Amino acid sequence: MAKTSSPLRASLGAVVLAWSLLVSGAAASADDTSETARIETAEKWSWPVESPFRVDRPFIAPAHEYGPGHRGIDLLPLAGGDDVRAPASGAVAFSGQVAGRGVLTIDHGDGLVTTLEPVESELEPGAAVARGDSVGTLSVGGHALPGRVHFGVRLHGEYINPLLLFGGLPRAVLLPCC
Repeated sequence: MAKTSSPLRASLGAVVLAWSLLVSGAAASADDTSETARIETAEKWSWPVESPFRVDRPFIAPAHEYGPGHRGIDLLPLAGGDDVRAPASGAVAFSGQVAGRGVLTIDHGDGLVTTLEPVESELEPGAAVARGDSVGTLSVGGHALPGRVHFGVRLHGEYINPLLLFGGLPRAVLLPCC
């Protein structure tokens, strides 16, 4: 039986490694359908800032519950303005200061809770809000750069990408290599 040459063996090893990574990645993405599908809600959601705006910092899921990540998205209103609106109907769960910044939390029912910060609001816990209602004004503080609103969403206590509520996550496409 002939031995394969060293360069050929290395190439075959690289192909096997690439194939195993591709297969394991495909299996992981097949299990994680929650990140590619839109979350269905009883009501259409609207953005908490006036258009036009841009997503200045994307959602970055942490590897584990206490791991680093970005548990929401930061929105930069491009037309100025500091009005912050309710993305969906619900009830104010919290309104006040946390670590020196204004935070507003809205419970939308069905396990969905949004957090908007830094936001100054005169609303009290228990106050009902409708989608699009003004709930406060953009403030300063926290990790978001000045002029940005951090928009976080939890579903049954777990942070999710807010874009799932708007159908805004494009499906990943694998392109041929080389």
